Amino acid sequence: MVTFREMKVQEIVEDQSLSTEQKIARLRDIESEARGLQRAASEGPMGDDDGWQDELRQVRIALDKLGAKEPRKGAASL
Repeated sequence: MVTFREMKVQEIVEDQSLSTEQKIARLRDIESEARGLQRAASEGPMGDDDGWQDELRQVRIALDKLGAKEPRKGAASL
């Protein structure tokens, strides 16, 4: 089953009207949001498989295909 976020990632990657830089920026926004939700889920009494890890993996794969470099991570990064 494909999630809404996966469909959105696919839509961004396939959007011919966006430049590569615009696609990367939009995917980074989704990645940032998913990381925030993953962080919040890890602090609450939710189950181990909250689905955010797979969401992040899909965004990371799309970013890699576009040639985006991995952002530098600080001490507070997941």
